[in-house]
Amino acid sequence: MNYRWYGKQGDEIPFENMAEALAEADVVLFGELHGNPLIHQLQEKVTRELFTIRKQELLLGTEMFEADDQLILDEYLSGLILHRHLVAEAKIWNGYESDYRPLVDFAKGQGLGFMATNIPRRYANLVAREGLAALERLSNEAQRFIAPLPITVDLATPGYQEMLGMKMGHGAGMEPSNFVAAQAVKDATMAHFILKNLPPGGLLIHFNGDYHSKRYGGIYWYLKQADRALTVLTIASVAVGSLTFREEHMGLGDFVLAIA
Repeated sequence: MNYRWYGKQGDEIPFENMAEALAEADVVLFGELHGNPLIHQLQEKVTRELFTIRKQELLLGTEMFEADDQLILDEYLSGLILHRHLVAEAKIWNGYESDYRPLVDFAKGQGLGFMATNIPRRYANLVAREGLAALERLSNEAQRFIAPLPITVDLATPGYQEMLGMKMGHGAGMEPSNFVAAQAVKDATMAHFILKNLPPGGLLIHFNGDYHSKRYGGIYWYLKQADRALTVLTIASVAVGSLTFREEHMGLGDFVLAIA
């Protein structure tokens, strides 16, 4: 076995115990390392186990579909269109077939909702080039696919200050503050659509890059700003040479998935 599950304090935890804890949440944020085959297999395993516990109360969501693709995704899930239409007309990520299709087809087979939560990339790019104020120029129709304006960016949010420093260190290109704002508008939009689609008494498991939720920043921060009473649990993923829990893994999430 090339992976281990840990609790937030570094205690190794049996999968069944972790799944039971996750099943008590309102939202689970599964932070992935994009393109890691083992992590994608484990995402499906966690999803199947949560379905065993919560049945039709379970809902899926993902960064890997943009909000303006929801109609196409819903048409596929309901059987109105074929899979080839989904991949031809939605903005499908590289690696979709192996990494994300199993989740989409599981949801389809079980009659579960699957939410496209990310901001359309053209609008994130607009923020990266011109800043958050540029979103005000979008039509009301376009603004339906992003978090309600104005969007707050707090550099004290875990990860943003680090990101700002990294961008400033690289020098040329976009304004460092716009770089962070483009990340924040993704996080805020994903949080918005998670909340918008979370049914009373439901559980939404959301799949996103680890940097969107680690150390309780990103999506987590925006969720809790909107609803302090919401129970949100996070899974952080780390690639390590050995499967031991390290000091730097402390505080990454409620659960840490170590992959060798």
